[in-house]
Amino acid sequence: MDFKKGQIERAAEAISNAKCLTAFTGAGISVESGIPPFRGAGGLWSKYDPRMIEIGFFQENPEQSWAEIKKIFYSSMKSAKPNPAHKTLAAWEQEGLLKGIITQNIDNLHQEAGSKNVFEFHGTVNYLVCTQCGERFFHTDVDLGQDMPACPKCKGLLKPDFVFYGEGINTEIYQGSMQLASKSDVMIVVGTSGEVMPACHMPVIVKQNGGTIIEINTLPSAYTDMISDFYFEMKAGEILPKLAEAVKALRQ
Repeated sequence: MDFKKGQIERAAEAISNAKCLTAFTGAGISVESGIPPFRGAGGLWSKYDPRMIEIGFFQENPEQSWAEIKKIFYSSMKSAKPNPAHKTLAAWEQEGLLKGIITQNIDNLHQEAGSKNVFEFHGTVNYLVCTQCGERFFHTDVDLGQDMPACPKCKGLLKPDFVFYGEGINTEIYQGSMQLASKSDVMIVVGTSGEVMPACHMPVIVKQNGGTIIEINTLPSAYTDMISDFYFEMKAGEILPKLAEAVKALRQ
């Protein structure tokens, strides 16, 4: 316990002294909000066929894909709310301490918590994009009761505006994430296994530039024994508020 307390104090010092503090988040931060991860025991792909969000399968079988997409991403996620981990990061940004978040999540919970500078590496469920004319629409402005939601503008097929398997990362988001990681001297890594390319390279960029990595994961990740300077094997909703208290004490 004393060791963990010492770790909290030293990590808080790194956070407090950071010139460019950033966060890199994955599915684990939202598990505490009731959103299951994609992989592992109890993950979405243990219940659903991941082909439903393969771009080729979606294009050939849009009605089948949309039936599952609505269950996975629009019925199950709509009740999720930001947890203390999301709220802590948002508060740090509002205080001017945290410069931005790179997230692999598509659930919009960082923004709901109040974060503004968020790079959604894999896109978002909040918007739909037309596969024909390219227009984007907020999901509540579209009739999701249709078997295959149609574009209000051209009646083309809509798809959720997140990255399907087989699609590339949005160039603007990728470049913005790279720039933020390149400037960062302290990065808090939360709830990610560190195995999904190319997103998983972001903390590596920070480390290669001499930065500090503070990792929060309930299980060891690809980063733990390789680049992490601090590793808290805890739920993010428990440790981030503790770190916030320690940072506040240092800054008073």
